[in-house]
Parts: sequence; structure tokens; C-alpha cells
Amino acid sequence: MGQGLIRILGLDPGLRSMGWGLIALQGSRLVHIAHGHVRPDPNAGLAARLARLHHECSALIATHTPDEGAIEETFVNDNARSALFLGQARGAVLAALGAARLMVQEFAPATIKKSVTGTGRAEKDQVAFMVARLLPGAEGVKADAADALAVAITAALHRPLVRRDPDLAIAERRA
Repeated sequence: MGQGLIRILGLDPGLRSMGWGLIALQGSRLVHIAHGHVRPDPNAGLAARLARLHHECSALIATHTPDEGAIEETFVNDNARSALFLGQARGAVLAALGAARLMVQEFAPATIKKSVTGTGRAEKDQVAFMVARLLPGAEGVKADAADALAVAITAALHRPLVRRDPDLAIAERRA
């Protein structure tokens, strides 16, 4: 049995814009499939914006049938109100991933930056540049989608070895 294709949906949630990116992992090869963003109506109430994020994430899952999901952890800084809103956006997206019964990996922003650029303090333009280098076909991707693709790349790079090699997993189950 050869290595299968694993589709990973990376998400960078926010109430103003949610970036998403779908990649495939075949062995150690990364392939860009699709990316985009969702922009809830900024004049809508909080509940309506969260519902839109949940609905759009669910629609992405139904359309692209990923095998796994990955999301950026909440970065808590001095602005507790912003962190709270981001946490609510993450909750809406996590609920959609959970409802689809997808395994979800969560990563700190510094881990994502380090995985993609080699440094945990990279700027957004550095992340976008490296995403384009690592994923042919993703050139010119805007910030939110580039961040989401970076989340998906990080998930691919951090997959446990057993899940990365189906033949090994089968051999270990038989032992």
C-alpha cells in the first residue's frame, strides 16, 4: 500500500476576515489546491458574523472534503477585547470542524511562522513569500489566505510519523 493523499484545510479565523487554504500532502510533497477568504458583513451583529463564519467553514468542508483541519491559536496580547472576539471566531470555526468530525491541529502564531519561514518572528510578507515558494500555484496570495495556507503547511509538517506513513501504521498495528 503506497502513501495516500491527505487534504488539510488551514484556517485563520477573524471577525473581519477568515482566510482559508487547502493543501494536499502526498508523502513529503505539498500541493496547493485552493485558497480564499470569507468576509462577514462588518455592520452585522456578532451572532450573525459568527454564524456566517460557521456556515462558510461548513460549506468549505462539504465542497473540498478535507481529511484534517488546522487552525491558528488565539494570540493573547494587551487587548483583551480583541482576544475575546478572536476566540469567539475560532469557536465558530472549531464547531464546524468538529461537526464534520475532522481531526484538528492547533498552532501558536510563532510555531506557524517558524515552520514556514524558519523564524518565529517573521512578518506577514515573509510568510506570504515562503508560502508561494513552498506551494507553486499560490503566488500573489493575500495576507489572510497566505496565513491560512501557512497553518495548513505547519499541520502537514507536524503530522505524527505514524499518520504520515500508512504502511508503518499498518505494520505497527500488526505487531
